[in-house]
Amino acid sequence: MTTKPPLFAARDLRKNYGTGVSAIEILKGVDIETKSGQMTAIVGASGSGKTTLLRILGTLDTPTSGELFFKGERLTSKEDFELAGYRNRSVGFIFQFHHLLPEFTALENVMMPGLIAGRKKNDMIEPATSLLTQVELGHRLHHKVGALSGGEQQRTALARALVMKPALLFADEPTGNLDSRSGDIVFALLQQLCGELSLSTVMVTHNMALAHRMDRCLTLKDGVLSQE
Repeated sequence: MTTKPPLFAARDLRKNYGTGVSAIEILKGVDIETKSGQMTAIVGASGSGKTTLLRILGTLDTPTSGELFFKGERLTSKEDFELAGYRNRSVGFIFQFHHLLPEFTALENVMMPGLIAGRKKNDMIEPATSLLTQVELGHRLHHKVGALSGGEQQRTALARALVMKPALLFADEPTGNLDSRSGDIVFALLQQLCGELSLSTVMVTHNMALAHRMDRCLTLKDGVLSQE
């Protein structure tokens, strides 16, 4: 009987900065697996390498050594253009700072990943509108980024991350730049949508209260991940 591979897996990830005796080891053999619908928190001290790890998991950065797999397929051997297509189709990202495009409206920002993928504008209006309505921004579709509050901007970023129906969502301190009420709203929506869409979510956070509301909490310390 063949065992089904995990949705996503990292094996023995290592990341060094510099070379030789002056090299600094940030990651020292990280292993992680995720499955559909699972929410994983990664916590750790400032400077422990959490963001570096998340960027490598999302193929935005490359490890010094180690392997990444998606549905059993090796990612670390792919060309840059192949990884770009994989990220567009299968991965959503949310950052502490929303990285929305200020010259566009909330609706246009959420539509953008589809337009980049070559989909027609008319085909993206309905899914983008639906997601913005789900994150309680149906009344703000045509407002530009500067007219939105911090919480509204982050909810727009959440909708943008999900518009291509990714299998994986990587979030780096998505509530870290918000007040506690806005942060709770964004996290609750994230939790709800992840359950509805069976997303595998990996979130870096300093907020231990949020971390312990997720399915599991992993600590990055001395370059290694361990279960909380």
